[in-house]
Amino acid sequence: MLTALAVLATTAALWWGIFGLKPYQPSPEQVQARYDYSAPLAFAPSLKHLGEHAYEIRFNSFDGAPVNGRIKYPSDPAQAKSPFPLLIAFHGLGRSHMRWWQSTYKGGETLEHTHLVTEQALQQGYAVLALDARRHGERKNLEYSVLDLMRDMKLWGKREPYEAMIIDSIKDYRLLLDWLLPQPQIDGRKIQVSGYSMGGQMALILGAQEPRITAVAAIVPPHLDDKVAAVAPLRFAPALADKKLWLLSADDDEVASLQQNQALFEALPGREKKHLRFPGGHILPKDYPAQMRDWF
Repeated sequence: MLTALAVLATTAALWWGIFGLKPYQPSPEQVQARYDYSAPLAFAPSLKHLGEHAYEIRFNSFDGAPVNGRIKYPSDPAQAKSPFPLLIAFHGLGRSHMRWWQSTYKGGETLEHTHLVTEQALQQGYAVLALDARRHGERKNLEYSVLDLMRDMKLWGKREPYEAMIIDSIKDYRLLLDWLLPQPQIDGRKIQVSGYSMGGQMALILGAQEPRITAVAAIVPPHLDDKVAAVAPLRFAPALADKKLWLLSADDDEVASLQQNQALFEALPGREKKHLRFPGGHILPKDYPAQMRDWF
């Protein structure tokens, strides 16, 4: 028995030494280069009216990849007396942008209650924009799913597909913002971003990349270290100065400990920041969107 355990321990150590994901430290210039993008020629998203002041958005991104999502206005933008502030919304890992619009989708409840955040935003006069992240929703890759990607990262140290999924999804939003913000129905002086779980991670990174973002609310973002340095929120915290920053965390979260969440909050710069802590795990209580009222 002891011999078998010793062999198992030795095998595990050998596997980790060869395949385990190792920290790395890219320079700021190397990280920034991965977030740079160029707009395709004659970039023009297509819009399809869905009713109730909502429009489906489709476009081909900087690399030709098809992107889909939705924007919804609190009232008819053609009749508005002033432009609308904008909420940019990021969904969680394995979910889709539809979780920001509906309490159920494909027979499953929206456990994150992000649809209630959308309702809060619309009630306060915001337009809301959400896209499917890469490998999610309509953009799923059935030959190499998100589950395959996460497995390969953990088992074989393949961080590149995961980092590319996050980075390229953020670039999709930045490209669309280049087109959307000059539109007369959007108030480019008040652009806020929020996201749940993986979406919270992406919200912090987009806020750091975009001077056009004025406020960030990260909802239960996962703790990530330099094993995936190009998409680890702590690396981007210094660039979030001069923004209104809220962190919503759970005290018994499976993907970020109480201490890790506190360290992230302390790393966020500026005086206009707030930390809302909730009991329980990664799925926050249903009433948390009501506590975001003052963030808008």
